Amino acid sequence: MKKIYGYARVSTTEQNLDRQIEALKQCEIDERDIITDKASGKDLNRDGYQSLKNSLLREGDTLIIKSLDRLSRNKCHIKEELEYFKSNHIRLKVIDLPTTMIELPEGQEWVFEMINNILIEVLSSIAEQERLTIRQRQAEGIAVAKAKGKELGRPKAEYPDNWEVVYNEWKDNKITAKLAMEQMNMKRTTFYKLVKMYEEGR
Repeated sequence: MKKIYGYARVSTTEQNLDRQIEALKQCEIDERDIITDKASGKDLNRDGYQSLKNSLLREGDTLIIKSLDRLSRNKCHIKEELEYFKSNHIRLKVIDLPTTMIELPEGQEWVFEMINNILIEVLSSIAEQERLTIRQRQAEGIAVAKAKGKELGRPKAEYPDNWEVVYNEWKDNKITAKLAMEQMNMKRTTFYKLVKMYEEGR
């Protein structure tokens, strides 16, 4: 038997789900079939949503949400979920996208297929543009930092005040590397990094 489920989400426990739940109930969804989450939309690891997707929704069912960002704030994740619903023959209706809410005569499912494909394509383009914009901003930030003479990445290791004395004792086999590290309060990786730098004249 085909079922209709609703899904509502807010980002924090302080926010209220009532507005979304009321909108879903107006679509004639039984309140017990409305799954909710009070969790961030940054990823899909939410108890309610995962239970809905993995335990409740079946082929031929319908899922109704208020807006696409209730699924996720991440455009790539939304695209992945749309493709999942499409491949599993689960119809997604979005109240804020009226074209997805239209009831069509049997045999005209191709219209929904077309709408779904358009949504996936648009979201893919937006996600890709966002990735390119982020990369561009990062590149610009690095260029500006370099122009100002800032060192990027991890700070360079510095020689301690007693470096030459301890280093020479170690090189002359008067002390072990372990003791040298202890005397300079230094980790093994830092010690050998400085040894390499020192011996290369840096």
